[in-house]
Amino acid sequence: MKLKKILALSLAAAMALSLGACGNKSDSNADSGSNTAAQSDSTGGSGEGGTLKIGGIGPLTGDNAAYGIAVQRGAQIAVDEINAAGGINGMTVEFSMEDDVSDEETAVNAYNALKDWGMQMLLGTVTSAPCIAVVAETADDNMFQLTPSGTAVECLGDAGNAFRVCFSDPSQGTVSADYIAENSLGEKIGVIYNSSDTYSTGIYESFAAEAESLGLNIVAEEAFTADSKSDFSVQLQKCKDAGADLMFLPIYYQEASLILQQADKIGFAPTFFGVDGMDGVLGVENFDTSLAEGVMLLTPFFVNSEEENVKSFVSGYEETYGETPIQFAADAYDGIYAIKLAAEQAGITADMSASDICDAMKTAMTEIELKGVTGTIRWTEDGEPNKEPMVLIIENGQYAEVE
Repeated sequence: MKLKKILALSLAAAMALSLGACGNKSDSNADSGSNTAAQSDSTGGSGEGGTLKIGGIGPLTGDNAAYGIAVQRGAQIAVDEINAAGGINGMTVEFSMEDDVSDEETAVNAYNALKDWGMQMLLGTVTSAPCIAVVAETADDNMFQLTPSGTAVECLGDAGNAFRVCFSDPSQGTVSADYIAENSLGEKIGVIYNSSDTYSTGIYESFAAEAESLGLNIVAEEAFTADSKSDFSVQLQKCKDAGADLMFLPIYYQEASLILQQADKIGFAPTFFGVDGMDGVLGVENFDTSLAEGVMLLTPFFVNSEEENVKSFVSGYEETYGETPIQFAADAYDGIYAIKLAAEQAGITADMSASDICDAMKTAMTEIELKGVTGTIRWTEDGEPNKEPMVLIIENGQYAEVE
């Protein structure tokens, strides 16, 4: 199967956060040395220009903790590297992460706690629903916000203060349909999605619309909700009975791992195609990774890339945390370096108010180009990134490029 062309899209992967315990600070102060995987044009100043406080919000506990912890760790590695290299415009960067357990109200509480701490910019939130709740607050405060992984369209609001690193939901759905059609991956397509989740529903809707325009044959569209996300036997049986030879799963990795297990039990073996939320399925506890063999997913990050900046980031992450980084860590890492580039471009200083910083960052973000671990990225005025995604396949228990 060949990737016939590079798919270009402007996407964003926003994933909202909420607060949790106000005392959950970054879990690592380890010096990651000089592993500067994202490239910037300046090393900053001497570290004598005060402190720039960047807050983070995401799920550090609960069902989506793997995402939030990855963001926290990826961001902290970037902060450590930047401080070791002299900071940003002479400022030392301080990063503090609050837990929102992927809950909207908790995320807003986390945001207020970070403001009390003195936050001047926000990296977050991680998941979409909390991000939508928080962006309303940052808009009112004119606080600069960069979500590493909030993919819902609404995650950016309409005030111009919010940007994102990740792919957006509509873009993921559209490009997935394009890729499936172009490479003739399936004649009969089944879909299982979470109708109670903004992320999943947004991708599903754009996928279905694009599939119809391309003449793809969707034979079964099955939904589940947050209250019924452990037993997928009914949905899978309907897709099997409809003759689906490809299953599109715009869902998170936890549910995907269960679907793969339950499909195997009923002898249902179509091609499975997911999106960025599936990243993490290989790390599910007690999951038989052989069941994921041949699974394909759309993602901006390839952990086994031969690009030097990616290799440096991955080795630094593994050395610091003893595990391989997932896409969310990479998004956060690039997010901190994007803040560095834009802050240097705008001439940000530690004594500026958060609102003045935001005004300066709005313009600067559209003027920078980041050569990051998730690709080369430029931003538009509406906060969306332009970068190239890729499709990976799971082979022998690890991600590989589609050949």
